[in-house]
Amino acid sequence: MEFKRSIVITGGAGFIGSHVVRLFVNKYPEYKIINLDKLTYAGNLANLKDIESAPNYRFVKMDICNFEAFYQLMQDEHIDGIIHLAAESHVDRSIKDPFTFARTNVMGTLSLLQAAKLYWESLPERYEGKRFYHISTDEVYGALELTHPEGKANDFSAHEVYGDDFFVETTKYNPHSPYSASKASSDHFVRAFHDTYGMPTVVTNCSNNYGPYQFPEKLIPLFINNIRHRKPLPVYGKGENVRDWLYVEDHARAIDLIFHEGKVAETYNIGGFNEWKNIDIIKVVINTVDRLLGRKEGEDMDLITYVTDRAGHDLRYAIDSRKLKAELGWEPCLQFEEGIEKTVKWYLENQEWMDNITSGEYEKYYEEMYADR
Repeated sequence: MEFKRSIVITGGAGFIGSHVVRLFVNKYPEYKIINLDKLTYAGNLANLKDIESAPNYRFVKMDICNFEAFYQLMQDEHIDGIIHLAAESHVDRSIKDPFTFARTNVMGTLSLLQAAKLYWESLPERYEGKRFYHISTDEVYGALELTHPEGKANDFSAHEVYGDDFFVETTKYNPHSPYSASKASSDHFVRAFHDTYGMPTVVTNCSNNYGPYQFPEKLIPLFINNIRHRKPLPVYGKGENVRDWLYVEDHARAIDLIFHEGKVAETYNIGGFNEWKNIDIIKVVINTVDRLLGRKEGEDMDLITYVTDRAGHDLRYAIDSRKLKAELGWEPCLQFEEGIEKTVKWYLENQEWMDNITSGEYEKYYEEMYADR
């Protein structure tokens, strides 16, 4: 079969990546979609069972740091687009093992960029019709002040806000964790390949995602699972850290739009207009899980267990994604309460998926992370 485009999605077996792969495979039957994933602890091909036999889908197990293998794939598959999501992404893990984060997030990204440069520059049309789209995080911007700890109404936010400032595309980088430092470095390399070689790149910085298929070291799936089994809910500090939350399918839609219509060399912030204190989110999750399990709403509030705060824990992240709305017409479809309802239902209905993940290695890691706090 002749395909119109050949696109690699790195990290396609991960949480956000699997949603992007599914969207592209289903929406663009005329594109060949190559899911490239190393299948580390957070990569899970069970996330894509529903599309694994699609005629325009191919899975390739590969480490993005393997320059030679990726360069060969570029040539064999005539790749004209790269959507780069593969990354080590958990802040706690980066604090324990910064080297792995530098290797994957910095050197892995550089490996992809160099392979793309060599292949695309060897073609008669060079960079015409090509795109390297790098997905990053709002954490590269550092932290914002919590100037309104009680929250206040805001013109463009779906929920009350906790400060006067927001991350915009021109906010100066100020990463604090090894994770955000590694992502900031990779962002700089992507922009450098545009500025130096003329590669058509685009970068997006996104807020916290939630939804189905998320690895249960992250707050929302972790707590859904713990509430179900009546295990303690470890809350850092006083639970007052503020994050902006976006339903993962809304992020996937934004990635699709930006890949096709975003301007070369631009940065777009993708956020949910939806900032919440951790402790307030946790209470919404407890109430929702209790109700859906037929328990008395709120009866599991006593599972909340305050633990020593994370080292260098950023107090507030809040994204202003009005540029994306103004230029490309994107905005989130799901309000947070609706998204949480869908998310909780999914995890409760897919307990086998969760049980397979929370056995073995993950259990050991979980114990190490929270045992002595």
